[in-house]
Amino acid sequence: MASVVETVQKEVEPLIESHQFDLVDIEFVKEGKSWYLRVYIDKPGGITIEDCAEVSDQISEKLDSLEPDPFPQAYFLEVSSPGAERPIKTSNDWQRAVGQYIHISLYAPIDGHKVFEGTLDEYSKITIQLTYMEKTRKISKQFELKQIGFARFAIKF
Repeated sequence: MASVVETVQKEVEPLIESHQFDLVDIEFVKEGKSWYLRVYIDKPGGITIEDCAEVSDQISEKLDSLEPDPFPQAYFLEVSSPGAERPIKTSNDWQRAVGQYIHISLYAPIDGHKVFEGTLDEYSKITIQLTYMEKTRKISKQFELKQIGFARFAIKF
């Protein structure tokens, strides 16, 4: 399904950017008997229902006009906000996350842990610097981006 996602991204990213929105993610997944194309958009201050509806109409029209049809089967289109715990994927996402509380999951454990939550202090194209609490100790640790399997914004409790 990667080719469907790549095709959709190429076609809809300029449309989304024309609204000064960010394309956060695209998923094409099967749930039960149905297929879903999910497009997640965001902007500073957050996305409204009206923003989603307007972009959804335009994406639908754009995708319906593609020849040949890139979709192997019928699907439902969903356009929404990624939510407060949105994924961190691109260089722009990482730059926006500096100073924010984030969650990272590693491919392999470091010091017996694969999951860390803390404040992102620094970002470079190769590493991040994360400050987190381990019991009552504040620890600042550097991680290589290639060690990180998944990252997202997190809500601190």
